[in-house]
Amino acid sequence: MRYPQRGGLTAERQQFRKELRLRATERFARSEASPVIAKDLRVSVRSVQRWRQMWDEDGPRALRSQGPASLPRVSEKQLSAYT
Repeated sequence: MRYPQRGGLTAERQQFRKELRLRATERFARSEASPVIAKDLRVSVRSVQRWRQMWDEDGPRALRSQGPASLPRVSEKQLSAYT
């Protein structure tokens, strides 16, 4: 879920997504099929496929969160002017 005030995920949601990726890596090691993993974790098959590709290329470290995809367009000072 995105929030218009700041964009991105909350810290709790980021942690939840991280845990999903870690659970997926355990199942990659057992050679489970992507559709089965996706169904059990309630994510898209495409997400699992991307995670598996990253895991195949760089191991479990590749699935760590890399932070926000982009920097905020509005500075803290600009944001406070509207609140």
